[in-house]
Amino acid sequence: MTSSIRQFRAQAVPTIIMVFLTPLFCGLGIWQLDRAEQKRSLGSSLEMRRKLPALSLNSMLPDKGRLEFRHVEAMGNFLSDKTILIENRKHLGKTGYHVITPIQLSENGGILLVNRGWIPRERIDNDTTLPTPVDTVTIRGQITIPQAPAIELGRTASAVAGTPRWPYLTLDSFTAWSGLEILPFAILQSPDDSHGFVRRWPHPRVSDMMHIGYAIQWFAFALITLLVWLRLSMQTPPENGEKQ
Repeated sequence: MTSSIRQFRAQAVPTIIMVFLTPLFCGLGIWQLDRAEQKRSLGSSLEMRRKLPALSLNSMLPDKGRLEFRHVEAMGNFLSDKTILIENRKHLGKTGYHVITPIQLSENGGILLVNRGWIPRERIDNDTTLPTPVDTVTIRGQITIPQAPAIELGRTASAVAGTPRWPYLTLDSFTAWSGLEILPFAILQSPDDSHGFVRRWPHPRVSDMMHIGYAIQWFAFALITLLVWLRLSMQTPPENGEKQ
C-alpha cells in the first residue's frame, strides 16, 4: 500500500541556497526600513528648517548642509551680465525659461545664484531685455542646491537674445562659465518680492513610501524562499522494497 504521508527531508542544495538567500533578503529588507527611518528624520528636519526665521546671508554663513530649504534674505547687487536662462521650464502648461542671475552680497562680498523665476518663451522672442534692478536690493527666498539630471543626454548650450541658454544648472558649470567664485547653493526667490518673474515653486516633500515598498518586497522574497525550501523538503517516503 502506498503511503501518502510526506516526511520532512531537507536536501543539501536547496538548504544551502535557502541559508544564503533568506538572511540576504531579510538584511536588505531591514536596510530599506532603516532608509525609510532616515527619510522620515530628514523630512522632520527639513520641515523644522522651513519654520525657522529667515536667516541673513550677509553675516557669517553656516555650513551648507544645514542651509538647504532654509528661508533666507540677502542684500546686494545683481550681476546682470552673468544672467543665464534654463530652458524647457513649464508653468501652467506653457514652456519658458528660469532666469538665473548672481547677486554679490553687500557685506561679505559673497556671490550667490538667484533663481528669479519663470518667464515665457514668447517674451524672450519678442523682447530682448531682461529687466534687472541696478540698485542694491534685498531678496528673500529658500535655499536650494542645483543638481544635474540623473541621466545626461549631452549638454549643449546656446544663446537667446545674447543670453546663454542651458538645459539645466549646476554650480560647477556656472563657475566654469562665469569665472566667479560662487557660494555652494542658490536661492529660489520668494513670490513676495516685488521684482522678478513668475515664482510658484513646488513644495518639496521627503517620502519614505518607496523604501517601505522595497522592504516589503525583500521580506516577501525571503518568505518565498522559505516556502520553496519547505516544499522541496517534504517528500513522500518510498514504498517498501524500493531503493532508499
